Amino acid sequence: MRAIRVASAALLGMTALTLTAPAALAMGDENITPFGFSVLPSTIAAGGQVTLVLDRNGGCKGPATVTSAVFDTVTIHPSQSQATGVVDWDAKPGAMYKVTFTCDNVSGSTDLTIAGGRTPTGNPMPQPLTPKGVNAGGGGSIAGFDLKEIGLGAALIAGSIGAAYRLSRKRAAEDGG
Repeated sequence: MRAIRVASAALLGMTALTLTAPAALAMGDENITPFGFSVLPSTIAAGGQVTLVLDRNGGCKGPATVTSAVFDTVTIHPSQSQATGVVDWDAKPGAMYKVTFTCDNVSGSTDLTIAGGRTPTGNPMPQPLTPKGVNAGGGGSIAGFDLKEIGLGAALIAGSIGAAYRLSRKRAAEDGG
């Protein structure tokens, strides 16, 4: 009986591993490049300025182009490792845009997220303060003391302990113990 449970658990685990491995491999293949790249910061307000960083460690010899739907195409010259791009003012707040780095006919991409608000400097807009203060002073365990909830919780705990005890005694009787 135990062998059947172990075999079915092993089969279920292998099935889950088999079904998830191809998806993980497919997602990882898109950004394997001989050069590194990043967009800093990865979240910015519309109209803000991003730094496009290219790590040329042996993988990118020529000029690199950086394209996205949210800013104009930027070229990083062979003697440089970074450039700047200005995010369009009409970028949709909360949207995620794909940024593609291409060098020596090899491409890789990363995401750039547009923050919710915008200011002329490109920084996210500060959120307004709440009109009222925090609800302090209620006490740790006394605040919201509700006898019905405590009683219901105690009944659930007692019921689960009782059911576990009964099932364990029933199995012991079936096993001859």
